[in-house]
Amino acid sequence: MVLETAGQLNRLLSGLLISAILSLFVGHLHAAETDENDLPVAAISLSDLAAKSDLVAVVQVRDTDYVYARDFPNEGSAFLRILIAYKQNRQDEEIIEVFDTGLHPNECYFEGPTVLEEGRRYLIFFRIDPEYRDRYRGFPEGCALEVFVAEDNRYALKYPSNGILLSDPLDALAMQFEFRDNYALVSYESLSPTERKELLEKGLIIPYKDEFKYTRGVDLTTVRNLISSDALKPKSSWEMEP
Repeated sequence: MVLETAGQLNRLLSGLLISAILSLFVGHLHAAETDENDLPVAAISLSDLAAKSDLVAVVQVRDTDYVYARDFPNEGSAFLRILIAYKQNRQDEEIIEVFDTGLHPNECYFEGPTVLEEGRRYLIFFRIDPEYRDRYRGFPEGCALEVFVAEDNRYALKYPSNGILLSDPLDALAMQFEFRDNYALVSYESLSPTERKELLEKGLIIPYKDEFKYTRGVDLTTVRNLISSDALKPKSSWEMEP
C-alpha cells in the first residue's frame, strides 16, 4: 500500500513538472511573438531617441488617411509638412508619410485638420519603414511631442508633454508662455475631473472663455540643446539598410 501511494505521488510530481515545463515553454513562445509596440518601455532621453531616428523635425499635419474602428484610427498614414529639420537622412523632402497599424501604447497617429484649420505642429522622431522605405514609422517609445506657437512667434513644446516618456528634466525647463495657438485651448470635456483639478492647481491651465488654455511650455531652442550634435548626425547609407 505504501509503495502504491509512493508510485502515485511520483506520477503526480512528474505530471506537475511536465506541466510547469510546458507552461514556461508556451510563455517563452508568447513573449517571442509579442509585438515590440506592446512591450513596456522605459523613459528615454531626447538625445537617445534622436540618435536612432532617421528624421528629427518640427512638422505640421497636412492630411490623414486612416481606417477607423469605433472612431479610433486603426491603420493608415498621416501626411506631414516639414517646418524645421534637425536630422534628415533623405534630403529635399517637404511632405512625408508616416504609417502605423493597430492599437497599442505610444501609437503614431495624428489628428487631421478640417479645411478651415491649420494642422497641429509636432516635434517628431521617425525611422524609415523597413518594408516601404519611402515612408516612416514611429518607435515603441513614441514618435511625437506637440508644439505650440507663442505670442512672439516662438515654438514651444507643450508642457506637460505627452506621447513620449522622457528622462530629460523638462519640469525645470518649462516657462510661462502666452500662446496664440488655437490648439493650446482645451475643452472642459477633454480633461478628466482629476486631471483638470491637478492642472488648475499647478497653474498649468487657466480658464479661457468657455475653455481652458495651457500656460507653460519649453522653448524649442532649449529642447534642441538637450540633443547632442552626434545624435543629429545623418546616418551613413549602410546604417540605413534594413
